[in-house]
Amino acid sequence: MNHKHDVSRRQFIGGTLAASSILGTLAAHAEDNPAAAVLAKIERKIKIGVVGLGGRGNWLAGLIRNHGGYEIHAVADYFPNVAEQNGTALGVDKARCFSGLSGYKKVIASGIEAIIIIDVPYFYPEQAKAAVDAGLHIYMAKPVCVDVPGALSIGESGKVATQKKRVLLVDYQMPTDPLNIEVYKRIAAGGLGKLQTIFSNGAAGGGGFNDPPLTKTIESRLQGLTWVSDDELGCGYIGNYDIHVVDAVMRAIGGRVPVAAYGWGARYRPEPHGNALDTTCVMYTFEDGTVWNHQSPKGTTDDWFAGNGSLVAEFQGSEASARVSYWGKAYVRGGPQAYSGGKIENLYDAGAVRNIASFYDAVIKGETSNPTVKQAVDSALVCILGREAAMRRTPLTMLQLLKDNKKLEVDLTGLKA
Repeated sequence: MNHKHDVSRRQFIGGTLAASSILGTLAAHAEDNPAAAVLAKIERKIKIGVVGLGGRGNWLAGLIRNHGGYEIHAVADYFPNVAEQNGTALGVDKARCFSGLSGYKKVIASGIEAIIIIDVPYFYPEQAKAAVDAGLHIYMAKPVCVDVPGALSIGESGKVATQKKRVLLVDYQMPTDPLNIEVYKRIAAGGLGKLQTIFSNGAAGGGGFNDPPLTKTIESRLQGLTWVSDDELGCGYIGNYDIHVVDAVMRAIGGRVPVAAYGWGARYRPEPHGNALDTTCVMYTFEDGTVWNHQSPKGTTDDWFAGNGSLVAEFQGSEASARVSYWGKAYVRGGPQAYSGGKIENLYDAGAVRNIASFYDAVIKGETSNPTVKQAVDSALVCILGREAAMRRTPLTMLQLLKDNKKLEVDLTGLKA
């Protein structure tokens, strides 16, 4: 996520204790929370594998273990020590702790039913295709891709998953929050009148992600979220961090996709080595004339993250205004659907817990319509459109972006297979 919310491997025990607390709270209120209700009735264990055991991957694996409905059977990470150390801590036999670029293939072949993909986004389309071809259920992190060909591949994997009656869920937290959900409902019910403008803030992960000097191979870029500073590996700052609010905007307006974007971007982090922009301003336009302004400045203050700016979207209509957010308040002001809302709490943790429960529920019940796939692909494409428009500093249409179908290449020379 960002510098304030990265979870280090040393925090694993603390993270799992926190997870236990969250699970307990949700279970206590299961009657009020459909996702939490799953926690109260575990029908069987789902045998899963986890690909990617860095900060968030290891933390997410702890939440999965504490859910109660999963057996972590195999793990993989590019780095052998990370795979073995964290895999062992999760109770996985060392013989099923795999490493290297092909580690995910060994996880797929280990006899699992479902797979968690949470390593480096450049590899997601390839890994998802292999998993769905093998007949596995898939739980994926965002962004699901870094370029247009990757987005199209994920979209196809989603279709194949549904055909094979397999679940493919993409882990976004904002749409799981009850306050945001209520705002979405009231916007859908016409609470704003005619939508006029949209404003969203990303904040590029706050002070920026790690971006040390380049080395002989890209191995050093595959850990510590360094890859976020490389468009080819992580989709850039707008694609990795801001995508939360980009996705939230699109959900709030019924999945509509902008037809064009005009942007400006720069790198303000000290001594940038990766090519990702850490500051962007993008104006998206829709076919009906609606305008969406998105900004993402680097080096923001703690107050920004306290709910006054980061990952927030505001909607202005002819009759009312509305707000959804990750850290701050959500509400509808004015109009026939006014809603006082409130402040969103602990979404980073609670959102993941809800999604883990929803994934379990979908697998057990055979719910394989996989609605999060299209939403994830579309939000990734909108981020890529904004990234490219900001990089080029010229208008760019979605049709042209798709027509170009530009693939971002990564030099894997010297990496361990």
